Amino acid sequence: MSSLRNLLRTVALAGMSAALIAPTAVARAEPSPADLTRRIETSSTELERVVESYNKLREEIKTNEAAVGRLQSRIGPLEEQAKQSQADVAKLASTAYKTGGLRTADALLRAEGATALLDRLGTLDQLTRQRQESISGYTADQRRLLDEKSRLDATLARQAAQARELAAGKKQIEQDLARLYELREQAYGAATERPESKAAATEARNVPAVAGDAGAAVRYAFGALGKPYVWAGDGPNGYDCSGLTSAAWRAAGKSLPHNTRMQWSAVAHIGKGDLRPGDLVFYSGLGHVALYVGDGQVIDAPSAGRNVLKRGMNMMPIQGYGRVR
Repeated sequence: MSSLRNLLRTVALAGMSAALIAPTAVARAEPSPADLTRRIETSSTELERVVESYNKLREEIKTNEAAVGRLQSRIGPLEEQAKQSQADVAKLASTAYKTGGLRTADALLRAEGATALLDRLGTLDQLTRQRQESISGYTADQRRLLDEKSRLDATLARQAAQARELAAGKKQIEQDLARLYELREQAYGAATERPESKAAATEARNVPAVAGDAGAAVRYAFGALGKPYVWAGDGPNGYDCSGLTSAAWRAAGKSLPHNTRMQWSAVAHIGKGDLRPGDLVFYSGLGHVALYVGDGQVIDAPSAGRNVLKRGMNMMPIQGYGRVR
């Protein structure tokens, strides 16, 4: 009986040891390829969100910089007009002082001197008021433009600070991706997709015949097949998602902002049944956009580590469809 109790005690202790050791063993296990893929996809989605925010800020900064330039070109002439008006008033006052006909004593001693003096003083006062009104008008316009420029400068400074913050966030995500790519290389033998020049060349020979501007955009997208994803890239050597669609339509002579949300606001929204090659397909959350090329297929720059490819448009939930105007 004593030996049985000892045996049970030994088995219980062994079970406890196994329970304590098991979590450590699991924690030390190498992640599976499927787990690595999920982690990379999650980080890539987060990176794309940050990149699109960065792209949006860049577009807003460009718009504001152009507005500042336009304001500055208008402020300069107004400043010159105000200076000239002020000089004219100073000259008018000096002339009035130096002209003998307007000397108060001489005028009062002459016949009808007082009346003539008052007439001339009245004319001078009227001219001075008119000139001063002109100066006030110029100054008011100048002040308004300077105030607006100050507001724009403040906006640019704020956006530059935001861009730095986004860049810092992007850097952290890229560091996380770099670690995941190291594990992926161990699992698959490569951190990123290899160029698919042959496959891209084959696809390029199958470009659908599409007329007009949409055809130019579609041909450009086919020409980008196999090129790598590059954050904030709009070609010709690499692209992010909105960079590819903006570059494709730029080749067609149309301007689209390099940001998914801004593109969504710029296009005419259409239904799925109205889709034509060259239209844009937007995905849920407006974090991704692709170019429709017909037969239920799109061309897009998928995510970091991947290449531009053609695939079915239903690879993720769709937000809506847009036609470039």
